[in-house]
Amino acid sequence: MKVINTEKAPAAIGPYSQAMEVGNFIFASGQIPVDPATGEVPEGITAQAEQSCKNVGAILAAAGLDYTNVVKTTCFLADMADFAEFNEVYAKYFTGKPARSCVAVKAIPKGVLCEIEVIAVK
Repeated sequence: MKVINTEKAPAAIGPYSQAMEVGNFIFASGQIPVDPATGEVPEGITAQAEQSCKNVGAILAAAGLDYTNVVKTTCFLADMADFAEFNEVYAKYFTGKPARSCVAVKAIPKGVLCEIEVIAVK
């Protein structure tokens, strides 16, 4: 196993890694919409979805991959009413249409509106 870490995505805020490489697979921890340069969270689901996708992309890049290597995503929304707006942003990044689960949850760390985790293959 190999730890994947980049300063271009938010640092882990707990006892976990941004991602782990195991064989040909990358398992990335959920990415919330924190701007790694400022520590700030943008307002609104569209901006937050964009930032979460960018954070996923930074981790993929650190592993030498991109969005086309993603085989599975799990998306968490604070409110399912944001589903359509979230999907518009998500579709711009995950053009390979990986398998996906998308659920509403009671709360996400830092009170954000979305979180995305991925599994990718080399």
